[in-house]
Amino acid sequence: MTGKIAHLDGPASGEAAGRLDLREVARHVAAFRKPSSGRGIFELAVSAAPLLVLWLLMWWLLDHHYALTLILALPAAGFLLRLFLIQHDCGHGAFFKNRSANDWVGRCIGVLTLSPYDFWRRTHAIHHAGTGNLDKRGIGDVDTLTVREYAGRSRWGRLRYRLYRHPIVLFVIGPAYVFFLRYRLPLGLMRQGWKPWASTMGTNAAILLGATGLILLVGIGPFLLIQLPITLIAASIGVWLFYVQHQFEHTYWSRGREWSFHEAALYGSSHYVLPPVLRWFTANIGLHHLHHLCSTVPSYRLGAILRARPELAQINRMTLRESLRTVKLTLWDEEAGRMVSFREARLARAA
Repeated sequence: MTGKIAHLDGPASGEAAGRLDLREVARHVAAFRKPSSGRGIFELAVSAAPLLVLWLLMWWLLDHHYALTLILALPAAGFLLRLFLIQHDCGHGAFFKNRSANDWVGRCIGVLTLSPYDFWRRTHAIHHAGTGNLDKRGIGDVDTLTVREYAGRSRWGRLRYRLYRHPIVLFVIGPAYVFFLRYRLPLGLMRQGWKPWASTMGTNAAILLGATGLILLVGIGPFLLIQLPITLIAASIGVWLFYVQHQFEHTYWSRGREWSFHEAALYGSSHYVLPPVLRWFTANIGLHHLHHLCSTVPSYRLGAILRARPELAQINRMTLRESLRTVKLTLWDEEAGRMVSFREARLARAA
């Protein structure tokens, strides 16, 4: 189905969203895509400067009590996460007017976030192009099996998938692996020419150079005691955000000709309603359904879309408390058209 569709999913959906002409909505959303270089510079400054101040303060507190250093690691991680989301905007060409400014700011931030910018931008574009398409899974997304695919796996295959979907693996071990190890090679694009290699190897060299400079300044012990908690916390929160943006009960998955870009964008991405402070630290990424509908809209303009089209606020609306329930949802049930837990899938097979 394309064009006009009635689709009101999620716990807070209702008649407010009504019957939407998706192409008309997409055109309206696209009208907000013009970035402001002045606003971009301001957003970058208020994200990078506090991180630097907090880092220096954590270094000073090491001589007093490490617990105080760890307490400051949380807001520092918030600013690092915000920088990653600015990098994300740059990857879409949405943060500054100038393409070169987007690319070079993104590359510099990628050294801080341990994310090779050009390689990450390419895999993320694949994610956007195939979101919700069961025939195009595997790059830039959370691995998701259908109930039928899971049942058809061997015992070892099912166990591996269960381990992968365990919260400790997804949100603790997984983020550390992705940012510290996986991003050191252009996995998934290793045979796609020299550019993915140049991005990852160039970022690796810059990370090594920057880390060496800081270690020479403060010592390897203080460097690790400060930087590791910041990076690990930011990575875990970042992976959690990416998870809840697509892994909710009434998300969108389809196959072949039944798949629609506009439906996948608007109905396969959540509206994650966060408190104002968290919404600021996450750079409006909770308005993910709007972001997927037009990825070139700057994060600092997404809120204006909801003010202009308030009916879009009810689509896939999910609060912080409600998002915790998504952790148990592990398989896509093609017949029911929703995400289910391992237990639900087992009971359905038994019935």
